[in-house]
Amino acid sequence: MSYHHILVAVDLTKDSKKILDRAIAIAERNDRAKISIMHTLEPLGFAYGGDIPMDLTSIQDQLDDHAKKRLADIAAPHIAEADQHVVVGMPDTEIHRFAEEHGVDLIVVGSHGRHGFALLLGSTSTGVLHGAQCDVLAVRVGKKGEESDE
Repeated sequence: MSYHHILVAVDLTKDSKKILDRAIAIAERNDRAKISIMHTLEPLGFAYGGDIPMDLTSIQDQLDDHAKKRLADIAAPHIAEADQHVVVGMPDTEIHRFAEEHGVDLIVVGSHGRHGFALLLGSTSTGVLHGAQCDVLAVRVGKKGEESDE
């Protein structure tokens, strides 16, 4: 299988670099396939609903700006700014939408390899896997003995 456009979906933790490195290696083996990188911010309204009687727009904008800066730090120097995307929405839904709209043929995500209740409740990587119309590579991150930013 040859890949032409790889989407790297990251959560902006220290593990994001490991996920990107795996995608870069795959791109190099596939005639330097295009790589896009994205992070999805869940809207504050989803988290707080109508519980907070205030306009959350400025806070959401600050979160967006911070995410763009962090994503640029992770992506540099490998991914052009035009191929770095911060979107607002539900992660698995936005990853699927982006992949379909941009002709992505491989999605690379991190997976913590959780067991038990965490599997029953689901995770972003599981949601991406089950709804994707292309190949998905789940890169194991946060292995035993390693610290995570979560």
